[in-house]
Amino acid sequence: MLKEIIDKFYLDKEKGKRAQTSFYISEAGKCPRQIFFKFKQAPKKELDANILRLFDHGEHMHKLIMKPLLSTRDIHVVASEVDIPPQEIVHGRADAVLSDGKELFVLDIKSMNSMIFRTLQEPKEENVMQLQLYLHYFKISKGLLLYVDKDGLNLKEFLINYNPVLADSLISGLFALRKQIDSDIVPDRIYGYPSDKQCQYCQYKAVCKIAKPNADGYMTNIGNGMRWQEFKEKIEEMGKKES
Repeated sequence: MLKEIIDKFYLDKEKGKRAQTSFYISEAGKCPRQIFFKFKQAPKKELDANILRLFDHGEHMHKLIMKPLLSTRDIHVVASEVDIPPQEIVHGRADAVLSDGKELFVLDIKSMNSMIFRTLQEPKEENVMQLQLYLHYFKISKGLLLYVDKDGLNLKEFLINYNPVLADSLISGLFALRKQIDSDIVPDRIYGYPSDKQCQYCQYKAVCKIAKPNADGYMTNIGNGMRWQEFKEKIEEMGKKES
């Protein structure tokens, strides 16, 4: 009885989300086609309630980390859960801006299971990209990526320096994607499809798979100039055949 009630709470909350109209900093460096499909509300595999609970659990991990930081005099929390200044292209909220009395740091907290945590020797690339945009928009030269082991509550931290070239490249990529979204042009698949880890866990995997290999074994590049309406019709045709 309780499981059904709790599951329904999370599933209803997910269904009630509004259509996406702007980028989030967390999407920096992610598959453009996946983001495009989110904007266009393409058919997707719905997340299970337990996965949604894990996302919620991650937010509680953030609060657990911020509690001692807000209580100590060894470092000053300048602001917590602070939005980036209003931007044309992207929105984002950093976990905190810290000061050691000499310098400012943007703090980004990431939680993960113990198996991934134990093998983590360097910061994850997608997390670095996200932090680079925080540094860019806050005009702060240093950031901290703090990883939390959700199972054992162990911690690992990495100091990240601002890379203006990388930040500019990420912002240019978002502007290019925005143009494709507004023009209804389906982006290409990411390099490394389908073995890239983003592909493995993508909610739009079934939709993206519609492109079939040519006789020579190469993938048909349906994203190159293909209109969303044309692609949408292919999706609908596939749905009719499966029903």
